Amino acid sequence: MRKLLPLIGTPSGSHPGGRSAMTCRFRCGDACFHEVPNTSSNEYVGDVIAGAIGRRSMMRAAAVVTVAAAGAGAAGVAQAPRAAAAPAAGAPSAAAASEAARRKHKGARGLRFAPVEPNTADAVTVPDGYRQNVVIRWGEPILRGAPAFDPEKQTAKAQAGQFGYNCDFLALLPLPGERNRQLLVANHEYTDEILMFRGYDAANPTREQAEIAWAAHGLSAVVVEGDRKSGKLTAVSRHQLNRRVTATTEFRLTGPVAGSELVKTSADPTGTKVLGTLNNCSGGVTPWGTTLHGEENFNQYFANSSRATDKRYGIGTGASERKWERFDQRFDVAREPNEVHRFGYVVEFDPYDPTSTPRKHTALGRFKHEAATVRLTHDGRPVVYSGDDERFDYFYKFVGSKRMRHGSSRSVREHNLSLLDEGTLYVAKLTGDSPALEIDGTGKLPKDGEFDGSGEWIPLATATAKGAVSHVDGMSAEEVFVFTRLAGDKVGATKMDRPEDIEPNPVTGKVYVALTNNSNRGVGSNAKADEANPRNANKHGHVLELTERWNRPESTRFAWSLFLVAGDPDDPATYFAGFPKDAVSQISCPDNVAFDPYGNLWISTDGAQLGSHDGLFGVATRGERRGELKQFLTVPKGAETCGPIIQDRRVLVAVQHPGEIDGASVEKPASTWPDGPGTYVRPAVVAVWRADGCDIGV
Repeated sequence: MRKLLPLIGTPSGSHPGGRSAMTCRFRCGDACFHEVPNTSSNEYVGDVIAGAIGRRSMMRAAAVVTVAAAGAGAAGVAQAPRAAAAPAAGAPSAAAASEAARRKHKGARGLRFAPVEPNTADAVTVPDGYRQNVVIRWGEPILRGAPAFDPEKQTAKAQAGQFGYNCDFLALLPLPGERNRQLLVANHEYTDEILMFRGYDAANPTREQAEIAWAAHGLSAVVVEGDRKSGKLTAVSRHQLNRRVTATTEFRLTGPVAGSELVKTSADPTGTKVLGTLNNCSGGVTPWGTTLHGEENFNQYFANSSRATDKRYGIGTGASERKWERFDQRFDVAREPNEVHRFGYVVEFDPYDPTSTPRKHTALGRFKHEAATVRLTHDGRPVVYSGDDERFDYFYKFVGSKRMRHGSSRSVREHNLSLLDEGTLYVAKLTGDSPALEIDGTGKLPKDGEFDGSGEWIPLATATAKGAVSHVDGMSAEEVFVFTRLAGDKVGATKMDRPEDIEPNPVTGKVYVALTNNSNRGVGSNAKADEANPRNANKHGHVLELTERWNRPESTRFAWSLFLVAGDPDDPATYFAGFPKDAVSQISCPDNVAFDPYGNLWISTDGAQLGSHDGLFGVATRGERRGELKQFLTVPKGAETCGPIIQDRRVLVAVQHPGEIDGASVEKPASTWPDGPGTYVRPAVVAVWRADGCDIGV
């Protein structure tokens, strides 16, 4: 099935994890080159996984094919010796297992397509028999009065009425009464001024350039219409529901921190009104019809900090990359110390009400939220999962105390908009069950031969209508919700390899956690392998599968297993849920995740380290083909795959930062996607469908 491109290391001039230096500068403020913010002594998830893969391999030898190969992959340790391939007792040979898989159907239902081969084409490449179109690009007008896109004459006023820059999370919501139409909501994570402005001087940006960038951040809501004869999707400009939310839109701060002394500023002495949202990464759709958006690398926009609490969040002591503090003092921590405390939350947006004020829910904690996905308890209370996208940081969940109401009246909608303001915030701790001496960093299996682990959700604080209570010694409730990372440190949460998107499977209820990579593990003075740390120099990432106790999302305990260890399938340090590795596509750096109607997990990648461009992959999560992973598309040069939506007959992805290659600029573009030579490279949303009009992958 697969065709490997030559393995490559980190390219000259690139940053760890496969991103270009340009991407690191503008997306996350060179997070990989900063000192690791988490200096606590808490356990690291890799150590826990060290025993888990090996134990799974011993228990399911027939599925994994060889115990020895899986054992080397168990630790996933760089430079671990490759074990001899000896079939386990009673297990079929690798060739026989692979042939048996091929003799069966061409794939799990929903994944029956010819996988795209790894490639470096400056295009979106889709499977044979599929078609695509660009739904909407950066700069296309969506509001009444907005002009056509002219990058040579761009203004902040024009950008505020046009589709924003660098999409990440996407949502498609129904539009009752409007046939073939849906409402698309998109995050605009960050701006890359070098690719936006001709002759951009990073040391001396202009006020107009800064204000254009403010307007290009935030969110867009735009109605889209499907072609009845094909899967083509196009934007409907100037629809009454179309809306732009930017870095200067007014937001309402809600929950236990609203009105706190920690969030009051000279411009907002009430501590309840915030201008804008920044660096929105992934998100989620609520059962009550709103969208959630995670503020991720907000730290990079703020300058001149000297506080230890800011250092824990990666906020720098000098000037910011974009120099926004020159044009608005709220980005200067030395002058406005509390403004930074008003970012790093989950934003809730009501796309059906163009007059609504978006909210920042402080009860979900403040950290680099990669996502916010919702599952309801049996009695209708919301549970929200979210990862903190940083090396060695944690993942969390919030369990609400109020029940969702059904209906569309204003009172019902207002009640549901308050659901995320009351409840308990938890952080995850994963537990291994093998002595530390059995984890020596070589991939040797622990003696107990078991493959799964357990975990607990540790409560941090509870918010109620009458006030909030801290569960962390030495921290008030307000401090827990504002300095959530420090609370996680104090309670001994498990360190993770950049926990990104976290999403429950709507078919099985299992929860999947994408862990993109952590090339710093075991390198230099960083912690080496111990029981919770198996994969040193983890440049490819992995995916965890969690099962809440009794499959109830409000449970405080869970079981976990390793579902996928990414990388070259020929590397014994990789694992695909036991599926034969010569029958899968290669994958590196899992980022966003989604599910199709059949419960298959779809994974988009960011910073792939196997020589191919990033892409979108589908993998079966159950049945005899569990672990079969197939690549569905690749994105253009320099781009990242974001925001996947998998519908019955259409797949959507956001093509983020195309052409973002070191040395690229408007004058010297590295990509000409999507409109060809002589045009600006433009981030965009793409729709893919089957040429015959049938369902995806069946």
